[in-house]
Amino acid sequence: MNLQSISTDELTLDMYLVGLVDKKRQIKVANPGLVRNMEVVEKLINKQIQQVTIDLDKSMISSFDQSTYPTVSLSHEIHRAKRLWSETKVIVNELLSSSCDSHELDIQPINVIAKDLVNSLNSNSDALLSLTSLRTKDAYLLEHSINVGVLLVAFGRYLGFSQEMLRKLMIGGIVHDIGKTQVDIDVLNKPAKLTDAEFEHMKQHQVLSIPLLKSVKNLSPISLDVSTMHHEKLDGKGYPLGLKDEEISLVGRMASIVDIYDALTAQRVYKAGMSPAKAFKIMMSLTPFHLDLDLLRQFMRKMGFYPVGSLVELSDGMAGLVWESNVEDNTKPVLKLFYSTKYKSYRDVKFLDLAKSKLKIVKGLATTDFPKDIAPYREH
Repeated sequence: MNLQSISTDELTLDMYLVGLVDKKRQIKVANPGLVRNMEVVEKLINKQIQQVTIDLDKSMISSFDQSTYPTVSLSHEIHRAKRLWSETKVIVNELLSSSCDSHELDIQPINVIAKDLVNSLNSNSDALLSLTSLRTKDAYLLEHSINVGVLLVAFGRYLGFSQEMLRKLMIGGIVHDIGKTQVDIDVLNKPAKLTDAEFEHMKQHQVLSIPLLKSVKNLSPISLDVSTMHHEKLDGKGYPLGLKDEEISLVGRMASIVDIYDALTAQRVYKAGMSPAKAFKIMMSLTPFHLDLDLLRQFMRKMGFYPVGSLVELSDGMAGLVWESNVEDNTKPVLKLFYSTKYKSYRDVKFLDLAKSKLKIVKGLATTDFPKDIAPYREH
């Protein structure tokens, strides 16, 4: 068995429940098995069960990415990844500016750098994936566009897509929200819930994306699907076209999953980013009427329960970042520890390989669980 203790509010569908932890002791579940409905979780929360134990080997989200072993070390690849990240931000910023000014879009620079980004992910995906957690509160559209491209390619690699397909996914991710440059800036950046009229206006970004992208020479249908379909829903209640079931391509379904995941985990001016585990729980609640359940399970398997860049707490009370993944066992990554939850204080940075330790991750954390900005600790 491959047991993992997690907080009850991280428990979600398809996890294999074997034990409960109350304030005094560990309790075995009389009938261990997969969590099939969220009522089970609500009952445990109501009974004030704060932690549960799951068997990752039997959970349907527990697999790890056997097919994408890194070919170079993280310490080596991070230098190229950071350079590409900076170059991509400049290119995407210029593209967004051109779109704002209604100039003809030139995506040739994106075509070129997309290949380099895919190559970096092939060498060691942890490098670029770790950079997706570096958020700037006032640059959401820019960073979200790049993140969706990187996450889509990581997902596509896991599913076995060709290199050319991955390049098209990267391009599609980068341009997927180009229509937002035509949305009223006050609505786009409103730090509160949109009114019905404002939401209808916001939805127009998908309609506005279509002519912008169709005017681009040689943009592939794959890249176009990422943009035009990432707000469609399987029940036909999405937008802009109200597509349903098989009318939404595989790429469109993948884009919807990645777009929501990055939005939920992003730190914005008006909200803190949530932990990946909590994001996955919310996304599970969107199946099967919105998201494709089988694809979501695949994405969760690819990302792992605690992805690179996520924040976690250990059984001894120390907390920090998931620094490097472990493809042999995604419950035992390399961590960068810098905070004591027991004493509510920052400590000297220490790196810990959980594969060589008896300590375990007990739960995922959010940036709001730390008393000050942790961005400096994310720097390599």
